[in-house]
Amino acid sequence: MTNNSVLKKVAQMDEQLFLTLFNYNSPKWLKTAALGFSKSGDGALYLLLCAAVWWLSSNEQHQLLPATVLLGFVIERPIYFLAKNRFARIRPCDCLVTNAYIVPSDKFSLPSGHSAAAFLVATILSHFFPELGLLFFAWAAGVALSRVILGVHFPADIIIGAAIGSSCGLCALMLVVPV
Repeated sequence: MTNNSVLKKVAQMDEQLFLTLFNYNSPKWLKTAALGFSKSGDGALYLLLCAAVWWLSSNEQHQLLPATVLLGFVIERPIYFLAKNRFARIRPCDCLVTNAYIVPSDKFSLPSGHSAAAFLVATILSHFFPELGLLFFAWAAGVALSRVILGVHFPADIIIGAAIGSSCGLCALMLVVPV
């Protein structure tokens, strides 16, 4: 099998998985939950959370959280924008289905910025609050999956976004938090 045929096969599997997850007959509660998760990944929550931790915590380590998240985004955003424009993958709502449940903020789908941001924040929060790590990653997975359910991303987009975000979160932790 050539590289090109392998990529075509992966793209076909990605499209099939998308069509399984994005379903016009999905129950209303699933669409509502997906909208909620997606909105929680829009960015305002990150600012609020960092400000609250900085303001309310007397723990010296926790005071590093806002700087770590900020550095994580300083690392992640250029990678995200370069990848988004380099891959220029058309969104599923523009090529596979007639419409999505939301209007995407740009025309390309790979990688998912919501997924990258959510996993970046979950990675960093899990370091500072390890007892809540499972909850943070469950939330990040919910944000990522919501983007497929709402019709604006393919599954591969969210997987690659999650990998970018997690990696950038780990880089930021290595650079800011003393070992």
